[in-house]
Amino acid sequence: MTIAEAVTDWSTEGIVARRDTYYAASQRAFVPYAKPLILKRGQGQYVWDELDNRLTDLLGMNLCISVGHAHPAVVAAVQTQVAQLTHCTTMFYHPVPAHLAEELAATMPKGHDWVVHFTNSGAEAIDLAIMMARAHTGNQDIVALRNSYHGATYGAQAVTGVHGFRHNIGQLSNITFAADPNQYRGIFGAGTQPYLDDLDRTISYTTSGHLAGMLIESVQGYGGIVPMPEGYMKGAFERVRNAGGLAIIDEVQSGFGKTGESLWCFEQHDVVPDIMVIAKGMGNGIPIGAVVAKREIAEAMAGKFIFHTYGANPVACAAARAVLQVIKDEDLMANVQRVGARLHQGLLVLKDRFPIIGDVRGLGFMQAIELVKNQTTKEPAPEETAFVFERTREHGLVLSKSGTFKNVLRMVPPLCLSIDDIPHVLTALEKSFEDLERQQARVA
Repeated sequence: MTIAEAVTDWSTEGIVARRDTYYAASQRAFVPYAKPLILKRGQGQYVWDELDNRLTDLLGMNLCISVGHAHPAVVAAVQTQVAQLTHCTTMFYHPVPAHLAEELAATMPKGHDWVVHFTNSGAEAIDLAIMMARAHTGNQDIVALRNSYHGATYGAQAVTGVHGFRHNIGQLSNITFAADPNQYRGIFGAGTQPYLDDLDRTISYTTSGHLAGMLIESVQGYGGIVPMPEGYMKGAFERVRNAGGLAIIDEVQSGFGKTGESLWCFEQHDVVPDIMVIAKGMGNGIPIGAVVAKREIAEAMAGKFIFHTYGANPVACAAARAVLQVIKDEDLMANVQRVGARLHQGLLVLKDRFPIIGDVRGLGFMQAIELVKNQTTKEPAPEETAFVFERTREHGLVLSKSGTFKNVLRMVPPLCLSIDDIPHVLTALEKSFEDLERQQARVA
């Protein structure tokens, strides 16, 4: 077959049929909409389906599009590198990945010697972070949080606390979970100290007392946009380090300016990680992830080969360098602060109007609406969430239905979402909740 003969069938029926026929069950399963959403192109904060209907992408294609679909600076960087050299294995040297490593290290807290190991994805980076922590400390026990999401690979799902991503197979050993400090739904209610006390009990009762590390998302992403409360991360890592472990921060979803206050969300918590994991928005849709670690910790892996065939791919690294530059040049974190505040304010107005909304929470461009059947009991409302979720698409939005109970509407748009987009977003959400009320009235 020549290139000219490679025809793409853009018919709705053909696309659905081929996927259903040739995708493995493991790749067919994660489909959120009742009617498949087929995307043809994107520009900035917008995407178009195969019928040329425009939708506002409030999910950034699962948080991977950070500075906007088809951003010209990223496109140019990728095209230039592809034309020069598409791939250079890490067995050989190339300047672009090394420059990116230097630029990432420069974003980390001063006074430490930071190094970078590039991977293909966030889950792959989580696997490496676990291995690195165990190799450096000589300890095996890892603590994670309930409701956490760190990936679905064999290793990453072992530290993921969302049951939908934990398969009914033998998991990695020496993993234990502490209560997540969810200020709306947490088992100890609001506050920080009760959750730190629970972490003390978790370490005392469910581990050897000698830790390899603890993983924390600065903002739990798939778990439903749950920000860590003030003081929790600092207190947790003090306890972990006292038990010989490392502070492992997962910024796969919250990194690259998503919360608006800083490039990395952990900077708002007065902590310094030993290991940080990043990916998703790093390449603006081009697959790339990384483990950023203190040099003395990473050196524990020097005795063995840890090889990722496409890790440090120069095309992906060129995209990531462009992303860092665009965030700076276009002052996108300031945009996140301003637009995110307006979005959050509008979501709170919706909460006051619609009793099914139990909680609105978030930072910057990480925002969530949690739906409950009863605001007192906080019983999750997954069926109602599914209905509203489907309606948001009909009103021109793409977002996520997430959380352990699938009762959270999750919004994490590209950093370029503008203040002019907010009226449409809020109107579309309002119409979707009004559709739910009409549906409930008809059923009643």
